[in-house]
Amino acid sequence: MSNQTKDFNLLLSQLSSELDGELHFDSLMKTLYATDASVYRSLPLAVALPKNTSDIKKLIRFATENGTSLIPRTAGTSLAGQCVGEGIVVDVSKYLNKVIEFNKNEGWIRVQPGVVRNELNNFLKDHGYFFSPITSTASRAMIGGMVGNNSCGTTSIVYGSTREHVLELNVLLSDGSEANFQSLSASDFDLKCRQENMEGALYRHIRDELSKPETQKNIREHFPKPSIHRRNTGYAVDYLLKSEIFAGGDAPFDFCKLLCGSEGTLAITTEIKIHLDPLPDPYDIVVAAHFDSIHDSMKAAQVAMKQAPTAVELMDKIILDCTKENVEQSKNRDFVEGDPKAILMVEFRGKSIAEAREQGLVFVDALKNAGLGYAYPVIGPERTSSAWELRSAGLGLLANIPGDKKAVACIEDTAVDINDLANYIDEFAEIMKDFGQEPVYYAHAGAGEIHLRPILDLKKAKDVEEFYQISEASAKLVKKYHGSLSGEHGDGRVRAAFIPMMVGQENYELFKRVKAAWDPRGIFNPGKIVDAPPMNTSLRYEPDMVTPEHQTKFDFSAVGGILRMAEKCNGSGDCRKLPNSGGGTMCPSYQASRYEKDTTRGRANTLREFLTRSNKSNPFDHPEIKEVMDLCLSCKGCTSECPSNVDMATLKAEFQYQYHKSNGVPLRSRAFAYINKLNGLGSLVPGISNFFLSNGTTGAGLKKLLDVAPERNLPAISRQSLRQWYKKEYSRLKGKEIIKTIYFFCDEFTNHNDTATGIKAIKLLRHLGYEVKMVDHAESGRGAMSKGLLDYAQKMADKNVGIFADLVDADRPLLGLEPSAILSFRDEYPRLVSKPLREKAKSLKFHCEMIDEFLAKEFIAGNIDSRDFTDEKKQIRLHGHCHQKALSSVNYSKKILELPENFEVKVIPSGCCGMAGSFGYEKEHYALSMQIGEMVLFPAVRDAEEATLIAAPGTSCRHQIADGTGRKARHPVEILYDALKR
Repeated sequence: MSNQTKDFNLLLSQLSSELDGELHFDSLMKTLYATDASVYRSLPLAVALPKNTSDIKKLIRFATENGTSLIPRTAGTSLAGQCVGEGIVVDVSKYLNKVIEFNKNEGWIRVQPGVVRNELNNFLKDHGYFFSPITSTASRAMIGGMVGNNSCGTTSIVYGSTREHVLELNVLLSDGSEANFQSLSASDFDLKCRQENMEGALYRHIRDELSKPETQKNIREHFPKPSIHRRNTGYAVDYLLKSEIFAGGDAPFDFCKLLCGSEGTLAITTEIKIHLDPLPDPYDIVVAAHFDSIHDSMKAAQVAMKQAPTAVELMDKIILDCTKENVEQSKNRDFVEGDPKAILMVEFRGKSIAEAREQGLVFVDALKNAGLGYAYPVIGPERTSSAWELRSAGLGLLANIPGDKKAVACIEDTAVDINDLANYIDEFAEIMKDFGQEPVYYAHAGAGEIHLRPILDLKKAKDVEEFYQISEASAKLVKKYHGSLSGEHGDGRVRAAFIPMMVGQENYELFKRVKAAWDPRGIFNPGKIVDAPPMNTSLRYEPDMVTPEHQTKFDFSAVGGILRMAEKCNGSGDCRKLPNSGGGTMCPSYQASRYEKDTTRGRANTLREFLTRSNKSNPFDHPEIKEVMDLCLSCKGCTSECPSNVDMATLKAEFQYQYHKSNGVPLRSRAFAYINKLNGLGSLVPGISNFFLSNGTTGAGLKKLLDVAPERNLPAISRQSLRQWYKKEYSRLKGKEIIKTIYFFCDEFTNHNDTATGIKAIKLLRHLGYEVKMVDHAESGRGAMSKGLLDYAQKMADKNVGIFADLVDADRPLLGLEPSAILSFRDEYPRLVSKPLREKAKSLKFHCEMIDEFLAKEFIAGNIDSRDFTDEKKQIRLHGHCHQKALSSVNYSKKILELPENFEVKVIPSGCCGMAGSFGYEKEHYALSMQIGEMVLFPAVRDAEEATLIAAPGTSCRHQIADGTGRKARHPVEILYDALKR
């Protein structure tokens, strides 16, 4: 029976019932896995999330019997298209992510392929070890993927690639049999050859192939120079050739060398045993040498390699310019001097700071003596991590280039001998001039590897053709220098077409025979490395595609419309960071669920797919978009942590607004959107209102009506609103002589629910010498924005901008207590207000601050004296609000809590609390909300001693902490007010 006549849905349903894990073949899941971090797109037949080896065996059997294929996948950050295909994508990241065995005495560990590299190292650090290959994606890259790509990273000049660390691989072969591969002596190799199974056949095949003198000659003559340790072009038969079986000596034979870098085309890995290195010297410094030309930076890399550095990395001007506009990375570029064409970051380590610094200064002197560079800032240990974050974000930051032209990954993985590097770059630059290109340079310069990227618009047929032509020209140049076309990112689809040119037709035919021996039916990741389709086909966009335009309520014109905002996602997968792998706030639902659909990438890909290819009159009216947006908490972590600044919170609000047009607005959404009006009505009779909210019968009935989780406590309404108190009491307050006048934004939550907090904030300000003005203004509209009622939210934004634009300036700022409310002035308002008010909104946003920010800056300016506060000792644990982390900084809250000299403040390394406004109140989201809280926040609060104060600027955070731990959290200004000396 041919594939065309098979009812695959019926077959897949049967397969699904047989698996312990999951099998999905709905349009949403296929859309989510149609792309990776490359330029390719291919809808898979299905997506499998296996739970065990037995599941993978069943998948192999199914693929064999039904003429389909399996595409292994971990984080999906591959740049060469390794993770896309028309078969079944096998994602091991959700379930196969356990540490199996750790031997501290012998320095090795056995893991499943879905273990995240940084999570592994967090486990190992207390034992004095680490897994040394470190890629820029280490916060989400998994060991299985690192084996498949033979990943290297910044420290490869010291520690080598993944291949040098793999001790054993447990795999499933294409006939479903299990095999264990490890280093073998000649006698052990002979025993393997005698086995009467597929494993034995593989040993016999490679023995017969590599024993031929002509084959050995071809490999030695046509493979990249042995001095290039980053060489992943084709299959690594050259490493096998070095064994005692073929070259004499005592080097063992090890099929792991072949499987590393084989991109899942030969077998599926189930367990990995890896060698570990002792932790490096604890003190590090980075010399950030500045250059006026790429050529000089490459010459400097040669100088650096003579100084025994631990990393030598390059960033060029294009990437550095991208960091200026990135919210998070703009904070990390404080060492940049002038406008360099390139910066070479060279790391030195020592057993003391002095030892590391001395090495750095020797290098600086060597550069000066060679006449290379114009600035040489030395970054100390306290700042090196942020400097490396700047560099690691480079690939994602490239997506910030405005418009449809992007830095395209196609020639970004070339490696040459470091002594050839400067000349190679000069020739490459000349070739690029012929194409009218000024490429992006991003490099592991110490290893001779340069990530070169041309700027192309792959929506245009002309650029698609140039995509091929540039790749071909690059391959010819690399061949001239006997380099490797792939240093660490693999061949996949993008480079496979040029392998015959790189290693010769005879070696390419050998690769095909190796593939056929291991995978005779072609079920493992076909079309990668060998027999690949043309490299400029199956791209994300159709040739000469016109980007559809969509009318939106938010103004997305700065990025070219809502679709281009989604298209900014390049698949780098930063949104897959886990609490123990990279931390951060972004994508709390993914951190809890580990489903791709719960990432910013998954949501962006879904939006891109359906907004591009929809035939509906309302292209937003797709249940698939609704499903991926459902668990977005609108935490705004992506606005700063995503290198491409894909603002999913705003995209979600816009989607809801558009979706409501075809489907109506649910009652619960209206209730939360108009919460200020409802609280206003309730405040007329607060006692009665609170009775109905808290009463077991009426409260439960209200929760049921609105689909609110019965476990939640509904916020009580204050007996007196903050506005009422201000009008009656403010004029009676006394304090220091007035230093400055500020305007206070009376947000809807503080006004009706957290009045006591608002009162203390105003009393604190007045006590410290600030005149507090509160004018009649509209609510923030935060609730309406979160539920997609953007017409109402726009009215509120228009009113507030109209009121405050002429009142507020640098000397008279607008302060707010609730982060999500006051930060709306900075974030959403300039894009939401009516067109005539946009310029005013853009000016106003610079003068709107959280009260925490204002007080911290005033203390730094010398306007607040810490002696005004108690000498009592206090321990405080601080949880920052998501929007604060994304658009401001938790450090401001920490700073003001440390004004009393004996207050010790520790920031809880939590992401989102899980409540996220109304999200955690919603019945269907309650369990996930609490699961998010349990990841970091709740345990940290429970572990704090009873006398320790818990601080949280966000009202929803404080409610979440109360519901999840029973502890009362307080706003920092409450704690500060209570700490005043009376």
